[in-house]
Formats: sequence, structure tokens, C-alpha cells
Amino acid sequence: MKSLIETIVEPLVDHPEQIVVTEKEEENKIVYHLQVHENDVGKVIGKNGRIAKSIRTVVYAAGMKSNKKIYLDIM
Repeated sequence: MKSLIETIVEPLVDHPEQIVVTEKEEENKIVYHLQVHENDVGKVIGKNGRIAKSIRTVVYAAGMKSNKKIYLDIM
């Protein structure tokens, strides 16, 4: 899942080398934290959060196979 997030975000940002995805697994959920360069945050979030919502939709759909709830936090 980390590689999927990185693959989606990489073309959107100016500093792809600073993309960091961390995973925190708990009992019923998996939380992914996405960190990008401070100048790229707006590009990942998009106008009114549309790009962030689209990224989350793809990640949630890809995570349907697991029995755990998937969350994506953008920092």
C-alpha cells in the first residue's frame, strides 16, 4: 500500500524525494501518514481537498481486501 501511495503522489509534487509514507497498524485499522515537502502540501490536498479525497478513495478501494479499516493522513 505504501508503494501505491507513493506512486500516486510522486507526479503531483516538485520534491518527490521527500515523500515519506509511514504505516501504523492497530487492532482494527491501518493508518498511513503521508509527509511531503512543505511547498507540496497544497498540491497534494488540491482545491477544496479534491485531490486528497481522490487519493483516499483509491487507497480505500485498494484496501478492501483486508479486514481492517484504512486511513490516510496527509501532513
